Amino acid sequence: MSDLSHHSNDLSDHPDVTEMRARYARVLDGPKAKAVAGSLTLTGLYLALSGWMVHFDASNRALTTTNLVLGISVALLGIGLSVAPDRMPAQARAAIPAGLFLVIAPWVVTAGHHASAGMIWNNVIVGALSCVLAMTAAGMVGHATDDGPARRRPAHRY
Repeated sequence: MSDLSHHSNDLSDHPDVTEMRARYARVLDGPKAKAVAGSLTLTGLYLALSGWMVHFDASNRALTTTNLVLGISVALLGIGLSVAPDRMPAQARAAIPAGLFLVIAPWVVTAGHHASAGMIWNNVIVGALSCVLAMTAAGMVGHATDDGPARRRPAHRY
């Protein structure tokens, strides 16, 4: 019997490591990944400008500022995912709480909780879209950068 308890989680000396890296690079450079990253970038840009496009900047500057800051952040995350997806697995998940905050922002950020229907619908739709795109991007990046079998516990052989 041999002792199999000394297995390492390092795949750097695996014989197929170059093939696996090439496969993951194809996934991250594929049209679906580019579409998700591009959509997240456009969602962030729309969010940053939405205060002026939906015309609630004069009535509520706090919500306009919130949308501007979160929009720039989401757009930068989208750009980062399109430029270096292999370095962004944890950052892809950062747009999820931003999207959730966008949904509740019209009630939390507005003074006196006087948000118009346009403000509410804008933030709810853009926040939900941001969450969905971020979860999709995080799933794609997380799946493609997963080390595969090395992260699983080794099976016991008797």
